[in-house]
Amino acid sequence: MRRLLVALLFPLPALALSSAAKEFMEISAQLEPVQCEKRQLRRQMAMAQAENRADDMKKLRGRFAQINRDRETARLERRLAELQIRILDGKGGTRAPEDLQAISFQQRQAFYRCE
Repeated sequence: MRRLLVALLFPLPALALSSAAKEFMEISAQLEPVQCEKRQLRRQMAMAQAENRADDMKKLRGRFAQINRDRETARLERRLAELQIRILDGKGGTRAPEDLQAISFQQRQAFYRCE
């Protein structure tokens, strides 16, 4: 009885997520290394531009474009965009608040792992 009460009071967040949110999180996890590399490239590009290093900037842009040309990455990113539309309610919120909390938590973790 005690376990049932605890389970009711503190349900697992993953169980309460919509199918779209679960899929979004799975794809985000697959894309994490790519997103991390893109984030690092953006920082390096900003530094190269600020320091007027044209040669470095050209190489960095080339690498960024190469990542974007990858078919599998592009396919997964398109699917994320579709899922984002399904998750959001069109008014800046989500259809299910727990979806946004779980996705936000996952993205924060990914951000700090990338550092």
